[in-house]
Amino acid sequence: MSRLGRRRRVGYGSVLLATAITVAFAYVAIRDVNFGELGQSLRESNYWWLIPALVTLALGFFMRVLRWRVLFSPRTRPAIWPTTQALLVGQFVNNILPLRAGDAARIVALHSLGGSSRAETTATVVIERFFDVLALLLLLFVALPWFPEVTWIRAAGILGIALTLALIAAVMVLRVFGERPVRFVLRPLARLPFLFPERVEAAVRNLMQGFIALRSPRLGLVAFLWTLLSWLVLAMSFWFVVLGFDLGLSPAAGLLIVIATGLSMIIPSAPAAVGVFEAAAIVALSAYGIPQTSAFSYALVVHALNVLPFVVAGLVVLNVNRRV
Repeated sequence: MSRLGRRRRVGYGSVLLATAITVAFAYVAIRDVNFGELGQSLRESNYWWLIPALVTLALGFFMRVLRWRVLFSPRTRPAIWPTTQALLVGQFVNNILPLRAGDAARIVALHSLGGSSRAETTATVVIERFFDVLALLLLLFVALPWFPEVTWIRAAGILGIALTLALIAAVMVLRVFGERPVRFVLRPLARLPFLFPERVEAAVRNLMQGFIALRSPRLGLVAFLWTLLSWLVLAMSFWFVVLGFDLGLSPAAGLLIVIATGLSMIIPSAPAAVGVFEAAAIVALSAYGIPQTSAFSYALVVHALNVLPFVVAGLVVLNVNRRV
């Protein structure tokens, strides 16, 4: 079998896996839902609360734009507007394609809009993913006294330890060995007929530049603080929707829902994490004794709030910048 054929099989297999996971989680989310009560819950919700929810969602998004810029080297840092547009393109693609394809899309978009190196941008996106999960786990353990019983705390603890150790190992390797590990990993690419050794060497340098947040404690700390703040602001957005459904829960509930849905993004899923997002939100609300039908109606609305604005904004950006 040719290399292209193997890649296609891996791609099809990944899509099938994401589809199967989505169907399984969607079934879990709706299996005990009373659809008559669901319609009533949606009709009786106070949708005026979506206004502050949307405002805080936009604020959290802008914090993520600032976080992404901080992860770049100061001398190659892209401007705010191209970074914002690229992140909107990424959010748009994540909502229409499976397997978080938006991460690749925003790398290409930032290169097109801001001239940023694709290798450097790739490194910043990898660090973003680490920081997101670590920040969510940190918030989970810090806020644990204000949460009800969290049945998945053991799994979260294991994940947190594993990611922390991986991050420490990455920092130590880069500090001790510099570019050599990256060069070793990319060395086989130089054998490809369409890649020259000079281009591979440039990719090594750009990747190392993108990992600056792992080599600079100050930049890494600033980026991680922006990460924490963005999740906290998003938690407020989620809580405003809780108020709209009159569930009688404190702001801590918004934080727990954000943590659960945020961590669920690790799981391969269909576009917009349909099914996976709803199941995670229901799990979080079930800890407060919220019935599944009420929890599902909330999950539908808060998910739509986190999808539709980005789809519209992404279409606008792509329409204005047809070269992306």
